[in-house]
Amino acid sequence: MRKVSLVLVGALIGAGAATVTTQTRLFSSTSAIAASAETYRQLSLFGDVFEKVRTDYVEKPEEAKLIESAINGMLASLDPHSSYMDPKSFRDMQVQTSGQFGGLGIEVTMEEGLVKVVTPIDDTPAARAGIMANDVIVQIEEDQVQGLTLNQAVDKMRGPVNTPVRLKLQRPGQKDPITVTLTRDIIRIRPVRSRVEGDVGYLRVTQFNEQTFEGLRNAIEKLTTDIGGDKLKGFVLDLRNNPGGLLDQAILVSDAFLDRGEIVSTRGRNSDENQRFNAKGGDLTKGKPIVVLINGGSASASEIVAGALQDHKRAILMGTRSFGKGSVQTVIPLGGNGAVRLTTARYYTPSGRSIQAKGIDPDQEVLQDIPDELKGKDETKGEAGLRGHLKNTEEKGGSSAYVPPDPAKDKQLIAAFDYLRGVRKGAENTAAPAPSGSEKSAATSVPN
Repeated sequence: MRKVSLVLVGALIGAGAATVTTQTRLFSSTSAIAASAETYRQLSLFGDVFEKVRTDYVEKPEEAKLIESAINGMLASLDPHSSYMDPKSFRDMQVQTSGQFGGLGIEVTMEEGLVKVVTPIDDTPAARAGIMANDVIVQIEEDQVQGLTLNQAVDKMRGPVNTPVRLKLQRPGQKDPITVTLTRDIIRIRPVRSRVEGDVGYLRVTQFNEQTFEGLRNAIEKLTTDIGGDKLKGFVLDLRNNPGGLLDQAILVSDAFLDRGEIVSTRGRNSDENQRFNAKGGDLTKGKPIVVLINGGSASASEIVAGALQDHKRAILMGTRSFGKGSVQTVIPLGGNGAVRLTTARYYTPSGRSIQAKGIDPDQEVLQDIPDELKGKDETKGEAGLRGHLKNTEEKGGSSAYVPPDPAKDKQLIAAFDYLRGVRKGAENTAAPAPSGSEKSAATSVPN
């Protein structure tokens, strides 16, 4: 069965040890038999309930939907990131990770029974309509969203290209809902955006899909050529509001800035499933200084990159604490019956840190000036705020995920430019001169 990763001493010698080992195996075997018997008893109970519903429910139910709902419930009880994907959802996921799909261009999540916007994707119908992070979708056309699953809500927003769909949104801080009409379009994700900022190269990575590393490599080469290797002060790697994606892409992106050393390790339930991933020779930037920007919306694969570069002291991290998703999900195809997305491991930074429900603290915290209407609403809950999350010994809540649409007011970006240019030693939380030139909005861009 093929698995697709998505975004993830001592010894006793002597007779005494041998005796303990034998006893442990005996107890484990007995426990396994007891557990097996109890499991079959519970499965028998499930069969009894299923049969009662099938034969006695007031209306004839769809048996396939009953079983699918039971599977969904089982996986949802594990943690917020494990789930079942029916065949259509599985195909959609494969299309999304390829970097092109049809829809409105909104990343959404289910939070306390509500469908909430994580972020709109750059240059999509959602972004052009002014949809914002933390908007709650309450109605799609004439259908109320409350009571729908996340997949059902997403299916209603998708449809043929060039057809309209009307959404009703509840925005934090506003009493009355907002109604917007969008026209569905083909959503093409550019996972890497770049631009020249005088003597600094700016790299914005919006997600980790199959195109990310190639896009990053091409962008680094172009920026180096356009600026000139002798004039180039360094690079800003912007991972703010990047929710992650494919593990292998996170490893490749980290490797782009490293010559050697561990990038990340994953540890699962069984020791034979543990893995370590190391950098290969060849820093694409040839050792140029790096500043990585993170915030409360930087999660999963973004945190793998940030953690690796921080632990190796290859980059300075600026911004606010990251989201804290320190687990790896494996997508396991089920033949023609869809797939299971299952949390199979925790990941650890090169120094052995688990950032699960804790996040990564930047080397230099830089706070944005939050507009009055968004104050108190700019922070994500973080992984620690998700119901059923994997626990950690130390946990921290969310942090601000606000990025000003006007780069001239983006204190984190300004601080990064100033650091690379040696304008100041640190990045205080004070106003700084606006960056030069023709900067465009560094808006978030995430798939769904």
